[in-house]
Amino acid sequence: MKDISNEHLLYYLNTLIETSSDAITIINSSGKVVYWNSHAQEMYGIPLEDIKNKKISDFFKKEDLKLLEILETNKPVFNVYHQPRPDKHVLISSSPIFDEKQELIGAISIDQDITNIVMLNEKLTLRTTELQKIKQQYKLQKHLDPLSEIKGHSAAIQNAKGLALKVAKTDATVLIYGESGVGKELFAQGIHEASLRKEQPFIPINCGAIPEALFESEFFGYEKGSFTGAHKSGKQGKVEMADGGTLFLDEIGMLPLDMQVKLLRILQEREVYRIGGNTAIKVDIRIVAATNSHLEEMVKKGAFREDLYYRLNVVTLNIPPLRDRNEDISLLVKNFAQEYSTKYQKETPALMDSAMELFTSYRWPGNVRELRNVVERMIIFTDKLNISAEDIKNVFPVVTIDKNINKEGLAHEKALLEKDKIREVLKETYGNKSAAAKILGISRVSLYNKIKQYNIKI
Repeated sequence: MKDISNEHLLYYLNTLIETSSDAITIINSSGKVVYWNSHAQEMYGIPLEDIKNKKISDFFKKEDLKLLEILETNKPVFNVYHQPRPDKHVLISSSPIFDEKQELIGAISIDQDITNIVMLNEKLTLRTTELQKIKQQYKLQKHLDPLSEIKGHSAAIQNAKGLALKVAKTDATVLIYGESGVGKELFAQGIHEASLRKEQPFIPINCGAIPEALFESEFFGYEKGSFTGAHKSGKQGKVEMADGGTLFLDEIGMLPLDMQVKLLRILQEREVYRIGGNTAIKVDIRIVAATNSHLEEMVKKGAFREDLYYRLNVVTLNIPPLRDRNEDISLLVKNFAQEYSTKYQKETPALMDSAMELFTSYRWPGNVRELRNVVERMIIFTDKLNISAEDIKNVFPVVTIDKNINKEGLAHEKALLEKDKIREVLKETYGNKSAAAKILGISRVSLYNKIKQYNIKI
């Protein structure tokens, strides 16, 4: 095979860099720009002819340049959140460049623009906070029981509610355990609303739903500068927003290890630093965390910090799965049926004994969330005023009854049905796991676990 000439290698390299959808910058050891691809021109609005062979510090503040930092440390960084300009949020991977003698000759930076993601996240955070305030004010005005949204008369759910109300009067950190869909956030909010902090904010963070690049910004906020239109003094993070109130950390087992260290500091010092800031901001917060993971096992495997686990595990609250409170199912079905009949302007149907038997015999792996989704689907697709078991099977075929098989056979049948249903929904959503999890009525984390458990190929 004919050797590739140096001239051709340069063409290959240029094409490779221009094919990338990210902004790519290369500087020499003096900090001068030697390469600036078209996506960098587009992202930062600086033409190549204006910046080439000029010091990059002439166009950006030195403290905002990861490239200059790389020249000093000689160490690469990968997927680091950075804000090189007030209106730009990027994910940076950057490396020093050495020659054959291992002498530093420059550095390269690949910047992925995540500004739109940050903007959408900002809007979602704002709307979520506003919704939480409205719900909180409504409950206070109506003098509702803080745990009124959690329905059921079973001993299992009443014991959980009793413990939640008891611990609410203290300021202790609470760790809520429970499968996906049991209502962990409702319990967390109920604890807040029954506490002395009820007039202050309840701020939820779903650690399993935040892109890893946005963890720090979500928790700590920014110092002076955010996306265009944001407040010029910076942005509060959710920890700061929860000052005086309760910070709810859902899916705490999904928190990356580096963020676990920073959360531990918050718990110890009760202070935060905004991104880009040097001043500590004191916060008075109560922490309520929730998980469907076995944190002790994660600690043994090194996936969760032991010191953070013991900081969080002051009071443990176990929420029972729906299969352990079977007597509550009929009440929940009737409540959901009435709720969705009103929503879709339909007459509330009556459920025949066979239909209720079907509901109470199923194991509900997605718990109350799954049950709610099935009832909503039933109301949407069934126009009958008297609903039978067959009507439910038509809208949710995975529900079956077979009284003649033993428990082991039932578990096996349920696993096969569940595997088939997951495959079917993933096929319908073209492999989109977030959409599939929503249809199935389970969390994205639970879906990933089941895909792995059943060895489902996508």
